[in-house]
Amino acid sequence: MRTSTRTHCDERAPWCTLEAMRLGFIGLGNMGSAMARNLLTAGYDVTVHNRSPQKVEALAAEGAHAARTVADACGGDAVVTMLADDAAVEAVSFGADGIIGSLAPGAVHVSASTISVALAERLTSAHAEAGQRFVSAPVFGRPEAAAAKKLFVVAAGAPASVEAVTGLFDAMGQRTFVVGEEPMAANLVKLSGNFLIASVIESLGEALALVTKGGIDGEQYLDLLTSTLFDAPVYRTYGGLVARREFEPPGFAATGGLKDVRLALAAGEALQVPLPVASLLRDRFLTLLATGGGHLDWSAIGALSAWEAGAAGPVTSAPGSDHPA
Repeated sequence: MRTSTRTHCDERAPWCTLEAMRLGFIGLGNMGSAMARNLLTAGYDVTVHNRSPQKVEALAAEGAHAARTVADACGGDAVVTMLADDAAVEAVSFGADGIIGSLAPGAVHVSASTISVALAERLTSAHAEAGQRFVSAPVFGRPEAAAAKKLFVVAAGAPASVEAVTGLFDAMGQRTFVVGEEPMAANLVKLSGNFLIASVIESLGEALALVTKGGIDGEQYLDLLTSTLFDAPVYRTYGGLVARREFEPPGFAATGGLKDVRLALAAGEALQVPLPVASLLRDRFLTLLATGGGHLDWSAIGALSAWEAGAAGPVTSAPGSDHPA
């Protein structure tokens, strides 16, 4: 196992001794809690902060330090953020008591959140002005992969900055892909990947609707697909969820799926790249949300085709309600 000991010095880093790296971790949702826990297990000195204190208390019981504020989590060599969207990352990053105002010169902000390319560029500039370093490192994998340390990390940033936090990636994932020296490159790759996953879910849902209405067992059909032409984790994982209609509890909510498709479309517009399938996916997610499915796993868009073909809808009741939606 890779240890959390610092093994090299960098003139821009606040450390130059062989001692445990001190980390802050902000954002303890389904993914963040598992990632922070793996860092603790790997021996890092971790201070955690979250909007809801219960999740902080759970990790504090396992050895983490509890931070009352964002600033309290920024006293170490690096801080990792794993938050829901641009607004959440902006809220903890900017302002007098935010990450940029609290992190020491030379320290590293590692953003594991799926955020816009534009925000990644803003954060890169703001951290540079403050004498800090910024690395984008979004991840591919669902909460169960995070818990099992099986995430794939997509990292980008200045080479020395990425190298300084490589041990963190090893503690949280099974492989790291460094895709460029500009942090925004990792966010562009992540958004394109989530766009492809959503495309797979939609096409799987359409194919399953077709064959099941024709009398073919959906799970048997999925076994055929994943044993022949489409032997890939995304088809096995999401095909299984769609075939079994397992949309609760969500590993990644449909509201997040809509957010990521919108961010992919925004990146396409900025680069003048048409993304017609992404436009379709935006409307599919909007359909799911409009029919009460925002709280479901994003794979529930794969049930829309069956619903439109006459099957029961993907949403049978509203959250917290005993009545049909």
